[in-house]
Amino acid sequence: MSKTLAQISQAGTSIWLDDLSRERMIDNGKSRSLKSLISEESVVGVTTNPAIFSSSISQSALYSDDLKALAAKGFSAEQIITELTCSDVAKACDLFKEVFLSSGGVDGRVSIEVDPRFARDTQKTIAQARDLWGKIDRPNLLIKVPATIEGLPAIETLISEGISVNVTIIFSTKRYEQVLDAFIKGLEARASKSLPLSDIHSVASFFISRVDTEIDPRLKASASNEALSLLGKAAIANAHLAYEHFEGVLNSHRWQVLAKLGANIQRPLWASTGVKDPNYDPTQYVMELVAPLCVNTMPEQTLNAVKAQGEFKGNSISGKYIDAAGVINQLASIGIDIEEVAEKLEREGIDKFIKPWLELIGNVEAASK
Repeated sequence: MSKTLAQISQAGTSIWLDDLSRERMIDNGKSRSLKSLISEESVVGVTTNPAIFSSSISQSALYSDDLKALAAKGFSAEQIITELTCSDVAKACDLFKEVFLSSGGVDGRVSIEVDPRFARDTQKTIAQARDLWGKIDRPNLLIKVPATIEGLPAIETLISEGISVNVTIIFSTKRYEQVLDAFIKGLEARASKSLPLSDIHSVASFFISRVDTEIDPRLKASASNEALSLLGKAAIANAHLAYEHFEGVLNSHRWQVLAKLGANIQRPLWASTGVKDPNYDPTQYVMELVAPLCVNTMPEQTLNAVKAQGEFKGNSISGKYIDAAGVINQLASIGIDIEEVAEKLEREGIDKFIKPWLELIGNVEAASK
């Protein structure tokens, strides 16, 4: 087992894999198996998204028989995709059952996302989240809901109904604050009806690398020494300030009331942690984001980089909030508004999931004929 990965886990940051396919759930598949990642690399959960499923289903022959059988029964392309993805997620939940039980339900989690085309529709998001929760029927499931303005009331409603949620596509501390508030409101609504809270778990997926990918070109275009000194710093600073808010909520009276009723805090999950710029340390979005009660979901390439060259620094977030705020303030002083960046990335993020989802529907339709 990797020493660095084990140290990260022991420091309170759970390691999840940002990938899922049938190849990972069989022995001798094209991809490294989940079983080996669980036993050897401290992996204790899995996240998926529409792009991951599009790639998995389109590129593996392991789906062909089921796809053809469902098509023969008259299933539409979208119904076939639902059957295939729900089946995969249910199997993955079963693979992580031991982790789920040994962690008291904290880890061993597998996520599935609602249709990305519903990102701006509260009611359709709620309806499909309920359907997926009931269909997969696993206690270690998380339903991914986008952190759009329309997604916030869906989060509150689903949590109040006892559905565990992974809130995704978060790019700013302002939106993160709204997400945590929606989560807590959902628990408070549940508590007001004397319903149990202890089985509900949630994570808030705060996206990292895309922030630097958007901001760095703006800094280079500015070309000032101050701007260039900020290259590769915005994403981590943004995440550090999100964690500062998390700590504040964790220590608040409002949260302590719920905690006494058995509630579990919504953990920050660092997503999009694969480095896009080849000039950067491939482990920086992992090693600079280690702290208690966090999750880091990473692609296998990043996992391997951390294993090979990650330098463990202990808690690399707490106590760095003044420096983080300084970075964000410097960005503002040269005309880069982190909220404007976040709004742009949210729009693009939704589009980046809709496109592969539509491509998958087209591929399944073609294969069904």
